[in-house]
Amino acid sequence: MTMTNTLLDERERDLLRWRCRRGLVENDLFIEQFFATYGDRLTRRHANGLSALMDLADNDLMDLFLRRKEPEGELDTQEIREVLELVRKRKPGSLPQVG
Repeated sequence: MTMTNTLLDERERDLLRWRCRRGLVENDLFIEQFFATYGDRLTRRHANGLSALMDLADNDLMDLFLRRKEPEGELDTQEIREVLELVRKRKPGSLPQVG
């Protein structure tokens, strides 16, 4: 198992979750659903992708979550695309659910 495929421990996951808090409630809903669904399976690779996304402005992040845009330039990495694929997985037409 490579370092990037190593699962995050509880503390690392909690710190990442705290880092992901956003000002736009819609983004928080996507992120909460992501952690509720995948939190216990997150790897360092996911953490790297998610951390890069958290550097974006809220509206840019929402555009990516809603597929209004796709990652470009520095954001067009496999790690980021994998995280976006996981975040975007939900029933069509449904809003993300907060657990």
